[in-house]
Amino acid sequence: MESTTRTQVLIAGGGPAGATAAWHLANAGIEVTVLEKTAYPREKVCGDGLTPQAVREMDLMGIPHAAEDGWQRIRGLRLVAGGRAVEVPWPKTQTWPDHALVRSRNDFDEILANHARAAGATILERHSVTTVLRAEDGAVNGLRAELLDGRGRKTGEFRDFHAPIVIAADGNSTRTAVSAGLAKRDDRPMGVAVRAYYALPEDSPRRHDDWMESWLQLPDARGNLLPGYGWLFPLPDGTVNVGLGILDTSPQFGKLNYRSILKDWSGALTESWGLSEETRTSRILSAALPMGFNRTPQHVPGMLLVGDSAGMVSPFNGEGISFAMEAARMAADLAVTALQRPTAAGREAELSRYPVLTQETWGGHFALGTRFAELIGHPAVLKAALATGMRVAPLLRSVVQVMANLVDERGTAPVDRVVRLLESAVPAATTQGLAAGPRPDAPSPANVG
Repeated sequence: MESTTRTQVLIAGGGPAGATAAWHLANAGIEVTVLEKTAYPREKVCGDGLTPQAVREMDLMGIPHAAEDGWQRIRGLRLVAGGRAVEVPWPKTQTWPDHALVRSRNDFDEILANHARAAGATILERHSVTTVLRAEDGAVNGLRAELLDGRGRKTGEFRDFHAPIVIAADGNSTRTAVSAGLAKRDDRPMGVAVRAYYALPEDSPRRHDDWMESWLQLPDARGNLLPGYGWLFPLPDGTVNVGLGILDTSPQFGKLNYRSILKDWSGALTESWGLSEETRTSRILSAALPMGFNRTPQHVPGMLLVGDSAGMVSPFNGEGISFAMEAARMAADLAVTALQRPTAAGREAELSRYPVLTQETWGGHFALGTRFAELIGHPAVLKAALATGMRVAPLLRSVVQVMANLVDERGTAPVDRVVRLLESAVPAATTQGLAAGPRPDAPSPANVG
């Protein structure tokens, strides 16, 4: 049995991108419906870290994040490599707060969804989008979803939803974009993230750690180096999100047992963190990291792509939540204006500004990140860079600022000027698929959030 529902804006996916867009739309008085495949709370493979960029988006939405409400406040990154650890505070900028946060995605996504609901958005759980729907002129004008039962199984019951504007925000699986014929680009880096949760000892000083720890080299318990980079993000409940990432620019990508690598690395964390395989409290899960605008175009008639659906993950560090939330705000603002246009052509003219805005905002950052990913895929280059960089604190501060995308667009600090110069020298990562062809040797298909 099929039924049909109409709304002003229809969103596929209720994660950070979809829920953020829904809040902005509902807050502007727009009728918006979100179709979410699962039910809250639900687990997602992520580092659980929210950079200052993401904290700014939360502040714009009025989401409180005090420690007593279960948020872990983070003042910077602790970088570990070659037996050295260097703590780098988040920079003070004109645009972003000087702190980050950690909160499990199990909680965070539900908080965002409830915030959107409180603003007036309709979020329908256990609605699995199967395909886009099109008008006679070919424009996307809706979504078809199959209803799932309480255990996530298909019921064979479908519902059609129609809206003049559709937003695809359904993560790296991005069934919505795929059903619309939008293919993944192989000229952009891909990564794999693997993570698990570990319990800290009751008397561990790490229970109150206010640093995100990033390992630029991964040793096993015997000191042998493993491929990839790693992270440890402390949560307020006494657990730690421990994970690793590896890019497809590495010769070992796709040839490794990543779960075994995480187990081997945990053996090296016993002395400093008190962690081991015996303290692991969850399954080891993995997910793809689509990077650098790896699915284009971001706008087709009637539809916009937001977040992982469009490959909005930084090649520098695998971070995607902040880009998803900021892009969602952009898309929502454009949708509000577009709905005021009296004709479909006028509406599409407004929506077509979206990929221009995202390219202007992050094209340079993603392009630099792509070059960075290519370089660190070579072990000799990475080793030489770490030998110098880990001993020069001012250089590390600048590197962290660039990698976290915390450079002020019109700032006058030296790092701001240098990054603008570098970005002008590197062709921006285009959102429309015009800048570069595919890498012929790219494999088919890391991680703050």
